[in-house]
Amino acid sequence: MTSERPAPTATPRQLRRWRQYLADERAEAAVYRELAERRSGEERQILLALAEAEGRHEAHWLALLGDRVGRPRPVALRTRILTLLARGFGSVFVLALAQRAEARSPYERDEDATETMAADEAIHGEVVRGLAARGRERLSGTFRAAVFGANDGLVSNLALVLGIGATGVSPQTVLFTGIAGLLAGALSMGAGEYVSVRSQRELLDASRPDPEAQSALPHLDVDANELALVYRARGMGEAAAAEHAARVLATLHLDSDDVEASGVDPHEALGSAWGAALSSFCFFASGALIPVLPYLLGASGVAAVVIAASLVGVALLGTGAIVGLLSGASPLRRALRQLGIGLGAAGATYLLGLLFGTTIA
Repeated sequence: MTSERPAPTATPRQLRRWRQYLADERAEAAVYRELAERRSGEERQILLALAEAEGRHEAHWLALLGDRVGRPRPVALRTRILTLLARGFGSVFVLALAQRAEARSPYERDEDATETMAADEAIHGEVVRGLAARGRERLSGTFRAAVFGANDGLVSNLALVLGIGATGVSPQTVLFTGIAGLLAGALSMGAGEYVSVRSQRELLDASRPDPEAQSALPHLDVDANELALVYRARGMGEAAAAEHAARVLATLHLDSDDVEASGVDPHEALGSAWGAALSSFCFFASGALIPVLPYLLGASGVAAVVIAASLVGVALLGTGAIVGLLSGASPLRRALRQLGIGLGAAGATYLLGLLFGTTIA
């Protein structure tokens, strides 16, 4: 229950906290309304319901503050970023950020918030997780190829350039080696992604029910009910298969179980073979170009190594943070993990180059 009058014993610190909560609730409701404007159907209704729930929380803090609302407080930085992204994009990135924001709700530890409000925030996180999951699945095919392509290009070509450079060869040799690694890796990644996605799509097609089987339904022996065997082959028990087959025969509509409960077709989640191949090629090439840049610009020796490693480090932090955002995890932790793995692999190759070569000029 919300209070009708401000608490008489409210301290200045409490008032500041209540005002901050009020500002944040208003901003979060605005985020969900902005997202709803770019959605339709069920997703729109869900987002509007979330905005309405944030409005109830807003009313709680208004009731506690009473005539002490004061000047509007600035909203938290993450909420401002969410609002801007929702207005500009309305994408899965915004939902992923909203999921993290809901998970960080302080209401469970705040005695001035009700248990209902704390429970609301926990459930809101799961609701947003479900909405974001749809976008993640639609994005997963091409996004996977892009992220893995960029990361592989960064790490593999940095390792190649540092390893060759550590042997003491000329900067021109390192440059040409890096360019060769870029082209060979990009072509290999593109071809590999095409074959991989194409093969997966063909396997899925082979598992789809044959549309022509629909025409056989009116002629089936209802008593023998051969259709039940179809559902038993898909994993149903004998009784459940017979019951399901009877319903299908009653409607004469052969259903398909190849669409997941999320409503995303597995083919859509995979993406197109050409899209994955092109994405992988371009992102590998763009990642692999970064370690070569210092040599293209005339740098050599230790300076080129430091510049290349620094540029790749920044790029690895960026790709790691993006993966963290989309997965609803900590962007900083994912960024540091990506950085550690990438530079660790390149460093090992560099040490091998020193071991088998001479020295950097």
